[in-house]
Amino acid sequence: MVFMGDRATLLKTGRFARGHAHPEEKTADVAFVAATAQYNDIIESAETAECAASVESAETVETADGVENAEGAETAASADNAESEARHRRAADAGDTASMSVLGALLLRRGDLAGAEPYLRAATADGDRAAANNLGVLLHQRGYPDEAAGWWRTAAVAGSAAAAHALGRHLRERGDEPGAEYWLRQSAEQGHALGAYALADLLEHRSDVGAERWLRAAAEQGHREAAYRLARTLERNAADADHDAFGRAGLGPRADAGRAPDPAAPRRPAARKDDGPVAGPEPSRTGEAEQWYRQAAARGHRRAALHLGAILEQRGELKEAGRWYLISAKAGEARAACALGFLLRDAGDRESAAVWWLRAAQDGDGNAANALGALHAARGEQQTAERWYRAAMDAGDVNGAYNLGLLCAAQDRTAQAEQWYRRAAYAGHREAANALAVLLLQAGDPVGAEPWFSKAAEAGSVDAAFNLGILYAGRDEDRTALLWYERAAAAGHTEAALQVGMALLHHGEEREAERHLRCAAGGGSAEAAFRLAGVLDSRQPPPGPPALGEPLPEKTECEEWYERAAEQGHRRAQVRVGMLAASRGDVESAGRWYREAAEAGSRNGAFNLGLLLAREGSEREAALWWTRAAAEGHGRAALRLALLAARRGELAEGKRWCARAVELGPAEVAERAARLREALHQELTA
Repeated sequence: MVFMGDRATLLKTGRFARGHAHPEEKTADVAFVAATAQYNDIIESAETAECAASVESAETVETADGVENAEGAETAASADNAESEARHRRAADAGDTASMSVLGALLLRRGDLAGAEPYLRAATADGDRAAANNLGVLLHQRGYPDEAAGWWRTAAVAGSAAAAHALGRHLRERGDEPGAEYWLRQSAEQGHALGAYALADLLEHRSDVGAERWLRAAAEQGHREAAYRLARTLERNAADADHDAFGRAGLGPRADAGRAPDPAAPRRPAARKDDGPVAGPEPSRTGEAEQWYRQAAARGHRRAALHLGAILEQRGELKEAGRWYLISAKAGEARAACALGFLLRDAGDRESAAVWWLRAAQDGDGNAANALGALHAARGEQQTAERWYRAAMDAGDVNGAYNLGLLCAAQDRTAQAEQWYRRAAYAGHREAANALAVLLLQAGDPVGAEPWFSKAAEAGSVDAAFNLGILYAGRDEDRTALLWYERAAAAGHTEAALQVGMALLHHGEEREAERHLRCAAGGGSAEAAFRLAGVLDSRQPPPGPPALGEPLPEKTECEEWYERAAEQGHRRAQVRVGMLAASRGDVESAGRWYREAAEAGSRNGAFNLGLLLAREGSEREAALWWTRAAAEGHGRAALRLALLAARRGELAEGKRWCARAVELGPAEVAERAARLREALHQELTA
């Protein structure tokens, strides 16, 4: 026995759901957070100074585009050289403005705020733009944001893009969005990547369509978080609806009225609406999104690697998808570890899948915990499965409560199952609401079941809509039942399409009925295939036996549908396929299908098989099959047995079978059997 999460939802939405977002989900560049390294992105050097080539922050890992180099500036490698620092110190002590600015920047990067401040103040007093910006950084780190903003404004007015960016961020933190937008735009228009990214973040927060332009500007300069968010924007815009890259709008497991939902294999976890892979109808935009995901992933962005893996898996490039999942998972992305686990499971390596699910579950991924629960449930390790389902629930995944309900229901712990279903249903789990309604219906409480069916159906549960149809049909409210069947059928529910087709046939709407029957038959319904074949069969004349020397005619469409139903074990279809084969003169095929139907309990199949055997001279075996058919209530079989007994001279036996045929009918058979019985009676009394 295996379990899964929200089976309908997971098929529909897919993969990367979590109980809560990581703090870095909407991280902007980190110029003003606590770590000193995060200030490095806005430290400027003097116009003739050296600069640090690149600075990494906790999440963006961007280059220090805010560090300005002037003509003749040396590289960061030489700036780190002790000899170079000593040279700048001597020049600064001698009053050289450029050297004071460079030395102040070096000490600031090193965290020596006390040592950097006098040099930066001196350089600023001489009008050095970079020093003014860096003095603002120093003061902000020391807890003097207002004074820092004054120096950033001075530098920004003098043309410093890094200072304009820093000032814009400061104003935004103070709630002055118009002022923030002005200075961030000044920074972005000067080509400052962090300024462009911060401006895009501000505009996106206001749902301004201009955000994409600035995300693109920052991404084109190598800003990896901008590249990731640009890809997310492009992917969302390309999709008409938020569908998971792995999922499909489809059916969940049906829980017919009168029985509980069947457990099914675990599916990939569902995606968060704002951070799950989406698939849309514009491949060019999605292709562009993939390119930006690649750029961000190549620069170490773990969520970009996760989404890139999702796109590749959807496209069937599983090896490459697995590589990016692995990179993301090793970087600490729990959802990637969970996705990698599903990829390995699908490849048949359940042991390795369990390793990655365990890693993801230990990092708080509820979907991975659910997958582990399913894995242990399939092994019969119920207690371990329950522990992981509880862990999933504790991680905020409502599927955990639903799976606990399934687990308890499978163990006939109905009261506990109802409690877990209720808990999941109250949390909005539509399939749990459907399962709870089924449980209540089984307990004889249709009044209590109906509102839960309704809640689940209104929330999009196809199974619940179908079950409501069954509920109303049981009350003879056929019109209301048909409405719910139609709703479920429109969502692709096979059995609901069959019910709609049958209702339309009953009302004489054959063409519309045929459309629904084709949908149901295409979905695997043997009954729908049989009824569709019957509709098609009624439109064509009965085939006659082929003339001598003529080849057997080709099978018609209706016969193909009969055969499809017959191959699925539909007994009436098996009998009909046998009859069509016999009409073509294909006695061997006819006998095979009659025998399959008879052995499955079809009295018509047994009767027809008896006829076939009798024609071939096997009356003894024919009598056995007729006896079986007569015992199941087949009047013609009883009449055949009476005739056979009379021919053998077994008059009493023949009279007995005549009485049975009269009892079973139909009228024509009863009339013939009565005449034969009278004749046998006269013979016996003569």
